[in-house]
Amino acid sequence: MLIRAATNHLGKPRIRIACGLALLLLSGCAGTPPAPAVPNADDLISYATGLTGAPYRFGGTDPERGFDCSGFVQHVYARFGVPLPRTTHEMAERLSEIPLEQCENGDLLFFNIANKPFSHVGLYLGHGHFIHAPSDRSGGVTISSLERPFWRKRFAGARRPAPLPGQ
Repeated sequence: MLIRAATNHLGKPRIRIACGLALLLLSGCAGTPPAPAVPNADDLISYATGLTGAPYRFGGTDPERGFDCSGFVQHVYARFGVPLPRTTHEMAERLSEIPLEQCENGDLLFFNIANKPFSHVGLYLGHGHFIHAPSDRSGGVTISSLERPFWRKRFAGARRPAPLPGQ
């Protein structure tokens, strides 16, 4: 209809311009769909805390069957499109180190358990708390405080995966 109107009222030289404009308008509609909204750190933390109580399972990577510490962290970040290595050691080795006082929600906290460097990981929640899957004795995914002597003594460092909006 736009092209027909252009031929009736504009004459031959302007037909090409009208057709070009029509194609340009239509091609804008057929472009790549917009990217989905990127979650922010609050969304990530909300999802993680929703998994509180999920069972512990060595090597576990899903809420139904259970998590180990790195499987929990990997699962939460994967849910938001951020791939992480599978083991705590690989996470600590590959991610950017940050000082504890610069930690923000969703940063990874690493601990040395049983004299094994970077053998445990959790997600920082702010205000000195973190969420993690410590062991089957803990009842599964739980929230702990860095103020507890057990965790404070074993703290090994913090790392930041790809920054999320809101950080």
